Amino acid sequence: MGCILKGGGGLYARVVVGAVLLAAGAGSRLGNRPKSLLELGGVPLIRRQLIALSGAGVDEVVVVLGHHAEAIEAAVQDFPVTVVRNPSPDDGQASSVRIGLAALAGKLDAVIVALADQPMINAQDITALIGAFKKRGEASMVVPRVAGEPGNPVIFEAELREQWLAGDVNAACRRWREQNPERVSWLDTENHRYRIDIDTPADLERFTERTGHVLRWPAERAAA
Repeated sequence: MGCILKGGGGLYARVVVGAVLLAAGAGSRLGNRPKSLLELGGVPLIRRQLIALSGAGVDEVVVVLGHHAEAIEAAVQDFPVTVVRNPSPDDGQASSVRIGLAALAGKLDAVIVALADQPMINAQDITALIGAFKKRGEASMVVPRVAGEPGNPVIFEAELREQWLAGDVNAACRRWREQNPERVSWLDTENHRYRIDIDTPADLERFTERTGHVLRWPAERAAA
């Protein structure tokens, strides 16, 4: 399941990786429809994310739902994942991150936090992130960066999970990164897939212009 890389001094130890996949948003800027159920090539975005995580050898995945929970859960029920619900998804992304981190059950070396509305992320992108984590040196978090702008998903040492769960609900991910820049390793890349996500109708149009692909709502959502 995990990746083993050869280095000058032999083999890196196998890294046990868990992932929190965030899909709790209301999609308010897209007509209050679940962004993660947008389809690319007939496949919902959330399923594409789960396929990418699985293909990269991630050992455990927790999917965090909130708004539209029933519809999204039906789309992922055939995957071997843990599904949890944020009872207050409007409290912000940090609250969903916390619920997802708390639901990870295994003994992990690293945790990925991923977004369910990134259409182009694939297994190779996740594998590259894990590879950068193995080579991070003294850093605790690895963040992809494209043209100077941070992207997603991110990966961090499992010890941070315990710290965040024991502390302030908001002291995770982005805020932690801003407060601890010396502990962040940047994965500088020209891979724009790390920067593409969908929030607005303009994002849908821009996605088609940039990639030539079209994101479509499933038939039951098209006229919502």
